[in-house]
Amino acid sequence: MRKAAIILFALALGTCSRPPTTLEEVLSSGQLRVITRNSPTTYYHGALGEDGPEFQLTQGFANFLSKKYGRVIKVDFIPVDQFAELLPALKRGYAHLGAAGLTVTEERKQQVAFGPVYQTVRQELVYRLNSGKPRSIKDLHGKQLEIMAGSSYVNTLHDIKQLHPELAWAENTETEISELLVAVEEQEIDYTVVDSNDFAVHRAYMPDLRVAMTLKEEDQLAWAFGLHRSQDIQTEVKDYFDSIKTSGELEQILDRYYGHTNRFDYVGTRTFIKHYKSRLKPYELSFQTAGLNTETDWRLLAAIGYQESHWNPDAISPTGVRGLMMLTKVTASTVGVADRQDPHEAIPGGARYLAELRNRLTNIPEPDKSWFALAAYNVGYGHVQDARAITKQRGADPNRWLDVKEDLPLLAIRKWYSQAPHGYARGWEPVQYVSNVRTYYEILNWLTQDEQAQGKAEEKTDKQPQVGVSLQTADGASLLNWL
Repeated sequence: MRKAAIILFALALGTCSRPPTTLEEVLSSGQLRVITRNSPTTYYHGALGEDGPEFQLTQGFANFLSKKYGRVIKVDFIPVDQFAELLPALKRGYAHLGAAGLTVTEERKQQVAFGPVYQTVRQELVYRLNSGKPRSIKDLHGKQLEIMAGSSYVNTLHDIKQLHPELAWAENTETEISELLVAVEEQEIDYTVVDSNDFAVHRAYMPDLRVAMTLKEEDQLAWAFGLHRSQDIQTEVKDYFDSIKTSGELEQILDRYYGHTNRFDYVGTRTFIKHYKSRLKPYELSFQTAGLNTETDWRLLAAIGYQESHWNPDAISPTGVRGLMMLTKVTASTVGVADRQDPHEAIPGGARYLAELRNRLTNIPEPDKSWFALAAYNVGYGHVQDARAITKQRGADPNRWLDVKEDLPLLAIRKWYSQAPHGYARGWEPVQYVSNVRTYYEILNWLTQDEQAQGKAEEKTDKQPQVGVSLQTADGASLLNWL
């Protein structure tokens, strides 16, 4: 379908006495074709559908054009398989613009035109903790440095090589930034080079990665256009970015995806205990009732609530999800929640949603079923099923969380997500999410030991049904050992 569309577009241009400008083409077709790449800092499919900074920005631009010209403009995203394909495809007219975290360079200006700068980043050399931090370029001699082919890092390293002729590196045409960072984390290579925003997003999920040195300051990111017939749409893009810079919308979009990177904390046990004492009490009965109604340990539901919002009913996520249990509008409607910010509606709604996810995960024993349900609560049921299929393909047990959690991050690697029905996912996030919730759950069990002891005493005279996930496995081992 894509190739056919490209051929028809080329034929259409060939029959015109004067090729339409890029803006004329967009307005007449009602379609803005955007070439991009799958990456957490550009464009991807998340639990809520299409997402990413470039997704938000280009959708905003399409809305800007729709409002200005009274036309309905829809965005058609065209992800390339390899970064090196992006600029040549744009030059050949396969898209109206390129939005892919592109660095403005003098070399690239010979191939494409650039719009206004919307973000500034640094080029950073990344290494693995305890592998020996390189203190200078000379320390890279004899080490394996691998970078993404076609990236601006190639130019930077060539400039450095003028002063350090011994510098050597490999340019990988088959990989993306996420995969190179994984390779450093797993010590398959010694170093790679990434933009500072990429490192900020990934570092929370690859805790052994560190920045050794900054290779280049003040790299500017901008959208790219074909050199011909694009001046009119470039003018519109400039007006759009001027408007969202003035309104603060650009800052909000960037904060949505990068703001958390400076304040993320995996567990924060002391803060958790403080919030347990000061925030949980008003909602404890709602958690307990929801737990009884859905046959789920109320402490597990409370742990989810803490992970989602720190038990703050007014919380709003970076992606606009609201309330103590962070239910999307669609999910809230599905489970009968009218007001997501009413905790006494949201808590039972979240419990019902988790129960529905667990019911869909058939033939999986507990506690694994609950861990899969937690992952689905975070990243979406479809992505979890994709990861289970990968686990089965790799010869492991798709019903075992310990196996599947090793494969969920593969959904961020093109080799695997290209075969998955639901595509790219930030697969490391549900792994960390489940780990966090399980840790909070374990702490809650520890903090409520007196209540549990009292409950067991009451059971001797008034036997209650067992609900949810037990704190211990069949052999008495603590679930904390499963983390």
